[in-house]
Amino acid sequence: MNNLENQTGVLTDIVLIDIINFSKLHSKQQLEIITFLTKSYKKMINKILYNSQLSIDEMILGFVPTGDGFFCILHPRLKGYGTVLGMSFNHFSEQIARRYAYYQGLRIAVHTGNVFTFKDITENQNFIGKGLNDCARYLEFKNYNISTVVVSDTAYDYFKQFINSYDDYSELLNRQEFKHSEFNTFKDKHNEEKKCCLVWLRKAGIINPPKMK
Repeated sequence: MNNLENQTGVLTDIVLIDIINFSKLHSKQQLEIITFLTKSYKKMINKILYNSQLSIDEMILGFVPTGDGFFCILHPRLKGYGTVLGMSFNHFSEQIARRYAYYQGLRIAVHTGNVFTFKDITENQNFIGKGLNDCARYLEFKNYNISTVVVSDTAYDYFKQFINSYDDYSELLNRQEFKHSEFNTFKDKHNEEKKCCLVWLRKAGIINPPKMK
């Protein structure tokens, strides 16, 4: 078992990226979009790591492909940054739209929950847990708007703790004109009640995590 884990798993931020109506695209279009998205986010994450002087293992526990997107599971010491990362991921959506006319946008959800690691059949590290399942359920929120990120109430609480711990983050988000909606309650497909809000940056951009060494 990973030394970060105990019987309740690892409590951390989970960011879910989902390409809207991906299954309705032709196979060639699916390949074009997912390839461009993967390359773009790889470059973005490498830039973030360089700017923050972090290794990949110090920022991200792992990725879980979903076919039409992926889960990004953050290192638990960065709880709260997931909301910021979700808004940074959203920054690339406009670039993709300019390149591919058939692209309809991204849906992005952020949740803080428990995950467990295991070795899959290929002997690679993989992830399971209620945190992943719950994160996916937030994409069912009906009042979602393009260019926003759906954030669970739990993730938003950690986000507030995070920015309150770093004065420069509060100032940076103010400069980027951070906005959020009121909290909304809805029931997911399992009839479980969920609470979330929408967040966005009026001046979109990539925001690095703090240098924590």
